[in-house]
Amino acid sequence: MKNNILIEDQYKRTSLFEKENVNHLVHVLKRFNTVPKLNNINIITSNKEPSTFKIVPNKTIIIGVHYLTNPVLALVYLRYGIEWQLWYKALSNKEEDVALCDIAAFKVTRIFYSLLPKEDKEKLKSLDYFLINLITSDKAVDAKSLLKFKELQAFHGIENINPKVEEAWMPILENLAKPTEYLLMDGGDLRLNIDEVALLNKYGCRPFPRPEAFTFASSTATSVSNFAFDKTDKVRSILIKNSLKHGVKEAITDFSELLKNNLKKIFKLKDESQIIFSPSGTDASLQIAAFTQIITDKDITHVLVASDETGSGVPAALKGCHFENTTALNYPIKKGDRIKGFRDVELIKVLFRDEKGQLKSDSELDTEVFNAIVETKAKGNHVVLHIMDQSKLGYGSPSEKMMQDLDALKDLSIQVIVDAAQMRLDPADIQNYLEKGYIVSITGSKYFTGPPYSGALILPKKVSEVIHSAKNKLPEGLTEYYNYSDWPVSWSCSKNLSEGYNYGAYMRWNAAIAEMDRYFKTPILYRNMGIEMFCNFVEDSVKEAPFLEPLYGDEIKTTSSNNEEFGLKNIRTIFPFFIIKDHKVLSVEQVKKLYVLLNSDLSNHFEGSPIEIIRLAAQKCHIGQAVNVKYDNDIQSAILRISLGSRIISESWVKRDISLFFSNIEIQMNQITVIIKKIELLISRPELLD
Repeated sequence: MKNNILIEDQYKRTSLFEKENVNHLVHVLKRFNTVPKLNNINIITSNKEPSTFKIVPNKTIIIGVHYLTNPVLALVYLRYGIEWQLWYKALSNKEEDVALCDIAAFKVTRIFYSLLPKEDKEKLKSLDYFLINLITSDKAVDAKSLLKFKELQAFHGIENINPKVEEAWMPILENLAKPTEYLLMDGGDLRLNIDEVALLNKYGCRPFPRPEAFTFASSTATSVSNFAFDKTDKVRSILIKNSLKHGVKEAITDFSELLKNNLKKIFKLKDESQIIFSPSGTDASLQIAAFTQIITDKDITHVLVASDETGSGVPAALKGCHFENTTALNYPIKKGDRIKGFRDVELIKVLFRDEKGQLKSDSELDTEVFNAIVETKAKGNHVVLHIMDQSKLGYGSPSEKMMQDLDALKDLSIQVIVDAAQMRLDPADIQNYLEKGYIVSITGSKYFTGPPYSGALILPKKVSEVIHSAKNKLPEGLTEYYNYSDWPVSWSCSKNLSEGYNYGAYMRWNAAIAEMDRYFKTPILYRNMGIEMFCNFVEDSVKEAPFLEPLYGDEIKTTSSNNEEFGLKNIRTIFPFFIIKDHKVLSVEQVKKLYVLLNSDLSNHFEGSPIEIIRLAAQKCHIGQAVNVKYDNDIQSAILRISLGSRIISESWVKRDISLFFSNIEIQMNQITVIIKKIELLISRPELLD
């Protein structure tokens, strides 16, 4: 037997691969996929020195076979070693600065450990290993104190001849000495935090790939794909290297501009358009409320169309109020309180549904919106009209005809905002909105399945020029929400905002742009055929299930006037449905419980059942979360949603083969069948829903 063996060649060489250990090893190896992938760095196991852990700079990581008897232990040590090698490469192998590698690798590994599931942490509790003891210590370990640990230097054998922390390192360590999965949660709010058991956030997804789940939740939020995660992980490595070489400010500014330029390229936008990144769609609404206040001295009225199907925090944001208890910059605030510097505004809500829960007709909605604008104009107020391109349930309003009718109102002071957060539209649609002078609010986390909390505003040239010429400053309280770097550098109104950069928001946008890019690289013919094929199947499947009742019918799905031309605006891609048991609709609480169970492994509840039932119960299925909707005019219930996301198309085209493309679409259609069968299984066991 060889003394040193590449870890990939280890199978059947140790007791690690005995039957009782294999499932746990698979579990750990899945998480190993989030570890950076470095070229020319081999991981070698040692039989000769079974208790060794060595880092050979820029070459190998040697780990003794004793570590492999506890896969979680091996995972933590390897995470440290690979991170050390990543920073050493970024330093261009400069041994005199090796202390930076020790500090960064420790910081990253400590965060990595904190994101391990509780059951994995339990497997390390009784162990006595230097690195485990250090990262699990309750004592604060700062960068300077780390330099005192000779054991860290012993891992790589390079003497630290410069035992001090350079001042230039600190902002790089603070912002980039974090695992990519942590950065994808950073710079949002507490809703992005994951629990320590299932590792899921409030939206039922996680900041690293979850390929074991069947995922059709793009109307809410989706776990990042392997493809987008790897792209973003590589960007972190590039940012570390560029920050060390050129400084943090230049590196992150260049990266931010690159992201904006890539968005403009993908959607074929004019260079004169301005893009403002925002931590979330609701944060984008707050940005709109802010710059509206500085461009007019008139009283302001926001007319919010589809207020019952937009983000729950949007009304508060438009009023200039805190919409959560923590900001994206991690400031503690009180939800509902007025943000300093905002003045009173009027908010008119236009709901999609009436008191009985029935969807209003297009003409009813048009009349309600038009009358609200006429009444506001009569007061002499400035109107901010928020129109809905497509809501969380798949509806849009007002119609194009009503928007044209506004042209007949003389001396109307108005700015139109398009809520395109779902992004179920094509580049031409965005271009059309901008040509009309509308501001478009988008996200990368809905249709394009990027990580949750990636919002942005796209402003046409005319609007940007008005804001640029404004002499007033943005409301003072926004310093708790945004950095100056988030806004166009030419705007003087934002110069009083905080210094710094929202690395998390940029990383989430990088992942979203990676998804957008590969989606539009799918030939348009196959893309559109795949969309029709999948959506027709979902629509029919929901209608044919006797225990599901679709919320949608044959209603007009969008506000587009040109329904002959194929486009995302002209086809239903969100399929909401009620769930029926014994001729009664499930209650709100039952639907919410079912949503959680659907996204969980429930095999332990079906022990002794046929193997196909156990497998069905075990399958994790992530779909759009519950939305409260009245059933049959007066019964309060909730719907769940199955939605088309861009990844269904782009991952089907991954081999660039036509026959495989349609076969891959069919595989995902089969997953829809499994999801519906699991819903049926769950309602057959009412005790699970109580």
